[in-house]
Amino acid sequence: MFVLVLGSAAIASASATLLLEEPYGKLGFFTATGHAAVYLSDVCAETPLKLRACEPGEAGSVISRYDGVGGYDWVAIPLIPYLYAVENADDVPLYADSRLVNFLRDQYRRRHLEDVAPDAANGAAPGGNWYELVGSSYDRNVYAFEIETSAAQDAAFIERYNSSANRSHFRTVSRNCADFAKDVINFYYPKALHRSVVADVGITTPKQMAKTLIKYSSRHPELSFSRYVIPQVPGIEARSTPVHGVVESFLKSKKYIVPSAIASPIFAGCVVAVYVGTGAGRFDPSRQALVYSAQRVLEEPIDAEDRRSYQLELNHLLAAPSTNEATQARSEKLKHLLRSAVPDFDADGHPLLRIRQGSDLLSVGISPSNVFENGVRGSFMQELLEARLRAELKKGVPKVSESDVTRDWDLLQRAVNNSNNELAAQRGKLLPISQARVERTGGNRP
Repeated sequence: MFVLVLGSAAIASASATLLLEEPYGKLGFFTATGHAAVYLSDVCAETPLKLRACEPGEAGSVISRYDGVGGYDWVAIPLIPYLYAVENADDVPLYADSRLVNFLRDQYRRRHLEDVAPDAANGAAPGGNWYELVGSSYDRNVYAFEIETSAAQDAAFIERYNSSANRSHFRTVSRNCADFAKDVINFYYPKALHRSVVADVGITTPKQMAKTLIKYSSRHPELSFSRYVIPQVPGIEARSTPVHGVVESFLKSKKYIVPSAIASPIFAGCVVAVYVGTGAGRFDPSRQALVYSAQRVLEEPIDAEDRRSYQLELNHLLAAPSTNEATQARSEKLKHLLRSAVPDFDADGHPLLRIRQGSDLLSVGISPSNVFENGVRGSFMQELLEARLRAELKKGVPKVSESDVTRDWDLLQRAVNNSNNELAAQRGKLLPISQARVERTGGNRP
C-alpha cells in the first residue's frame, strides 16, 4: 500500500517524463537507438498542434517529433491514445496482432488526426510516420523517467510552443527525436540534458537523455523523481529489443563490428575502448523501475520467485502441457484465429473481433470493458488469456505487477468456467489464484 500511495502521489503532481522507447521491427535491425518523447502530466492537447492547461481529471499529453508527419515539427497526443490507440483505459486490448493495431490506429486518426494525416486519395490511410503517434505500446517497451515541474513552468511552456513556428526541419544528426526531448526538458530545467560527444559521436540519443536526466535528478534531490516501465502489450507480433547508444549499437551488432574488426583491428579496438571507458553498457533503464498500467497505478513488479510460482500454478490449473512444443501449438492456433478475425467496435464503442466459426459469425470482446459480453465462447478467451499471462510472466524486462496478474487470473477463471467444450468441463471449477496457491503449497507461501 505504501508503494501504491507513493506511485499515485508521484503521478498526481505536475511532472515532465522522458519516455525512452525501445527499437523494434526493421528499423531496429539497422539502429538500436530507439525513440524519445516527453509526457507532460498537466499539459493537454486542445488539438494535436495546440497545447493548453489540463482540466481536473485529464491525464496530460505526450509531445514528440517524428519525421514525415504532415511537415510538422511536433505533435501532441493524449497519453492513453499515444500508448494504446484507444481513448479509455478499459478499452486497451488484452492481446493484440497487427491487424487489430492498424485498425485502432486508423480509427483514431480518422477521429482526431485528419489535419495531421489526412486520407489518401483513395480514402485509405496515408503513408508516412503518423502511425507512430498512436499505439506506441503495441510495438515496444517504454521506460519513463519522471521529474517534478510546476504550474508556472507548464504555462510558460504552453505559451512558447503555441507561439513558435511548428514546421519540421528534421535531421538525424542534429534535430532528431532525442534532440526534441532534450529541448523540452531543458526548457523546464536548463542544461539538464546534454549529448555525449564520445559515447554517441556527438549524436543525441534517447539513452543518453535518460542517463543525464537521472544524473540531474541526483544532483537535485529537492525535485521528486521516479522511474517506471510501460510494458509492451502482449500479442503475436515480435517484441522490441534493448535500446543502445551509437557506439554501443556498433559494438554489439555483428553486422557492423565483425567487418570493421577484419578491415581495421585498430579501429575496432578504439570502439571497445570507448564502450568500456564511457560505461555505455552499464546503464539499465529497467533498474528500480515500477510497472505502469493503463489504470494509472504504479506498482512494484513481481519478483522472480513469484513469477516462477505463477507459471507452475498456471500449468496445473489449466492442465496444460508446459513443453515448448505444446505452448507453441496453442500459440499458433490463437495466431490463426486472430489473423482471420475482423476488428470492429461494439454498440458502446469498445473494440471487438468478429470471428467466423462455420456458418456463425461471433462477436468477441477483446478488452476488459467487453470481454465477456456478446455470449463469447470461453474456449477462445481461455486461449487468449493464457497467452497473455504467459507473456506477462516471461523472464526479462519487468512486465507485470501482482495486481495485474490477479486481474488477468480472474479473467482466465471466468473464461474457463464459461467454456462449453468438454475439456474445460473436465477441469472443474478453478479456485482464485491466492487460494489455489495456498492449498498447493500447504500455506507456507504468503
